[in-house]
Amino acid sequence: MSKYQPQEFEDKWYSYWLQQQFFKSVPDEREPYTIVIPPPNVTGVLHMGHMLNNTIQDVLIRRARMKGKNACWVPGTDHASIATEAKVVAMLKEKGINKKDITRDEFLKYAWEWKEKYGGIILEQLKKLGASCDWDRTAFTMDPHMSEAVIDTFIHLYKKGWIYRGVRMVNWDPQGKTAVSDEEVNRKEVNQKLYYIKYFLSPEDGKSESQKDGSEDEKPQVVIGDDEKQEVTAIEQEVLSDLSTSGFSDFLTIATTRPETIMADSAICINPNDERYTHLHGKKVLIPLINREIPVILDEYVDMEFGTGCLKVTPAHDLNDYQLGQKHNLQVIDILNDDGTLNESAQILVGEDRFAARKKIAVLLEEAGSLAKTEDYKSQIGFSERTDAIIEPKLSMQWFCKMSEMAKPALDVVLNGEVKLIPEKFINTYRHWMENVKDWNISRQLWWGQRIPAWYNEKNEWVVAKTEDEAKYEFEKAGLTFTTLRQEDDVVDTWFSSWLWPISVFNGIAEPDNEEIKYYYPTNDLVTAPEILFFWVARMIMAGLEWRQEIPFRNVYLTGIVRDKLGRKMSKSLGNSPDPLDLIEKYGADGVRIGMLRSSPAGNDLMFDEEHCKWGSSFGNKIWNAFLLVKGWEVDNSLECPNNIAIEWFKSRFNQALVEIEDNFGQYRLSEALMSTYKLVWDDFCAWYLEMIKPAYQKPIDRHTYNVTISYFEDILKLLHPFMPFITEELWHDKLFGERGEKDCCIVAQMPANGEVNTQLISDMDVVISIIGQVRNVRSKNQLSPKESLQLSGKINSGIDYKRYTGVIQKLANVSAFSFVDAKVDGAVAFMAYTDEFFVPLALNIDIEAEKDRLEKEKERLSRLLNKVNGMLGNERFMQNAKPDLIQNEQQKKADAEAKLAVVEASLAALAN
Repeated sequence: MSKYQPQEFEDKWYSYWLQQQFFKSVPDEREPYTIVIPPPNVTGVLHMGHMLNNTIQDVLIRRARMKGKNACWVPGTDHASIATEAKVVAMLKEKGINKKDITRDEFLKYAWEWKEKYGGIILEQLKKLGASCDWDRTAFTMDPHMSEAVIDTFIHLYKKGWIYRGVRMVNWDPQGKTAVSDEEVNRKEVNQKLYYIKYFLSPEDGKSESQKDGSEDEKPQVVIGDDEKQEVTAIEQEVLSDLSTSGFSDFLTIATTRPETIMADSAICINPNDERYTHLHGKKVLIPLINREIPVILDEYVDMEFGTGCLKVTPAHDLNDYQLGQKHNLQVIDILNDDGTLNESAQILVGEDRFAARKKIAVLLEEAGSLAKTEDYKSQIGFSERTDAIIEPKLSMQWFCKMSEMAKPALDVVLNGEVKLIPEKFINTYRHWMENVKDWNISRQLWWGQRIPAWYNEKNEWVVAKTEDEAKYEFEKAGLTFTTLRQEDDVVDTWFSSWLWPISVFNGIAEPDNEEIKYYYPTNDLVTAPEILFFWVARMIMAGLEWRQEIPFRNVYLTGIVRDKLGRKMSKSLGNSPDPLDLIEKYGADGVRIGMLRSSPAGNDLMFDEEHCKWGSSFGNKIWNAFLLVKGWEVDNSLECPNNIAIEWFKSRFNQALVEIEDNFGQYRLSEALMSTYKLVWDDFCAWYLEMIKPAYQKPIDRHTYNVTISYFEDILKLLHPFMPFITEELWHDKLFGERGEKDCCIVAQMPANGEVNTQLISDMDVVISIIGQVRNVRSKNQLSPKESLQLSGKINSGIDYKRYTGVIQKLANVSAFSFVDAKVDGAVAFMAYTDEFFVPLALNIDIEAEKDRLEKEKERLSRLLNKVNGMLGNERFMQNAKPDLIQNEQQKKADAEAKLAVVEASLAALAN
């Protein structure tokens, strides 16, 4: 294959790796390296976030495999209760079946059929990316042993007193018809309306004392609870005048975004220190439209400066109102059904959807003279992460898990460094969550999931037990009677299964001493997103410490969010997310992998641009062309090796890069490790080393140089393999590298070991490369052909032995003669390399005036640079606060600029003569 066409070999090598079982891991004498995949939802398909996350995991696992470790990457999927149930309900609807018309067992049968048909799609897509998971270990959070682990955990925590049942305010998803956790609620700013509603005082409370005595006030008093007292409009006076004859004299105005909940009001609350409303203490008002009487209560919770300073208290439909209601012993009236429609307790608009009811109530209030005004308003409201339905605060009987006992040790292991968060900036976020942890609502009103092991008798008394027989025993032991028992309908929260993931994938709950859990646990690295740091990562740490008294992983690599060029999070709804499989088809899996890793340091968002993938594909093409170049050389065994300095230099440069790459990996700087590898391959190997040793056109190369170059190329393939597994495996098996055995594959090749680094040689060669580049610039600026040979002379101050590099300079700079002088060469173009001065005489080829103009501009540029650097170095604050390497960098800039400026001025003086 003459062209780089990755699509022609990617599937071939992935199938071969599977066939040879290179991904498979079983416990042995080697050091284990274990990663458990963050299980994607069984409903999911590959998106850009998955691509980034799994590429990072695959780089880590492939590198560990090549370092001689027993690499085990456990894949799997999460049953995703809410999302999957919604998919199955939609599927049944297409079949004309309503969930409420079938039994739980019938529904679960359909759910398992859906899972078997669609549930493995995302894992198959990960194979296209090159994910080297041990697919024999593929787990599912509802596999029998994993479900049993969930039930055992529930019972274990219940017996410790850490699981309880009670009525609490929860986040209710009316579309999914289930409670969801705080972490599964997305806050979004939306455009709403504020409805200013009049609550009139009850007839008796509305009369003044004189009216109660039979006398008459001059005029009724109007109270409007805004920031400042407002004048009564003519319309309000007219309405009030009419009302006063019926016994009403005062009203309050309450601002709310949810007028559909007024029927659930239990009180109006004012601040006892608010002098505007002292006359209302102890009074009662009537709820508009339904005329139910509710008290005016006093509490400093109310902010006098916010809105009207009056608060409608709706304990059943607002968390803060619920707490206020508990404090004041208020009635709790739930007016919403589970699907978000109004129930009988609402008295009006029964059966209407909550948002339809909002519009209709606004009309009814206006018709009744109870709507003062409306105005546009922006605020944040909660949306269900799974269904995108607007969340309703709702009182509900639920199961909860106490978190405070487990949170403290899980915080300690992060603060003391046993579990490292990468980057460390997330430690404070983690600390805040764990120090303010709330009890976990673990029950979900669904059928798909692990059913809570609680059993009820006819009196609704209950016990917790694994089986019905065990439940009967518990009832009898407690002296409770029963005829039949029924199991709890709710299932546990999906996170209640996935928090056991690092343990349960190795069956460590049921068999805590089995060979695999003892070998693979704790795992090494977890790669996941910061948004699930608390409700997955933290909970896994809690579970690990509770069940095994040991952390579940040592390092947590937190990826950033993949965003588009405008900084928006990629999503299907915005239409700004490309199909990852289309990108792979277009640019190859290797190109997409390194394109994403190129600028994605841990914890930082990736501004994705398809150009990244194009860049990655170009890099693959560069490697391919370098391979074709070397493969095309003929070898002459009789030739002497003229390339010793190049060979020696690249060996040191390779070893130097290897140290950089190892250091970057050690600090989880994967993007930097990639760029160090990229520079080594593209710049040092392709652009310089191959050019240094390349034989003349149609001439052969000597055997020693050829063999060494193939050895270098092989080591480069090893370094590249974790990032670019497909192209490296394809080239590895070419005959250029000799015959390979069946198992002799790049995927299991030994990663190169560190070797000696000749730093002086590398430093010298940097200067030589600078000389070559500047001679090429002279040629380019003077429009000389690359084939036109030049002469070069140097005034040497550095002590570098340029005679060692004469061959390299003459070859790559196309210099016919390279000599050394003691004084400046008049009439020549001069340039600096390190502290040495070089001259290229151009004779009549040079345009004197053009060269003067160029040099004057360069002098101006260098002078500006010097002024800027001197300003930095002369800034006391900078010198006191900057890191030493930054100061050293500025000082080096100054030295370089001064040296170059001296050469430019000397060149200008020479031209003037």
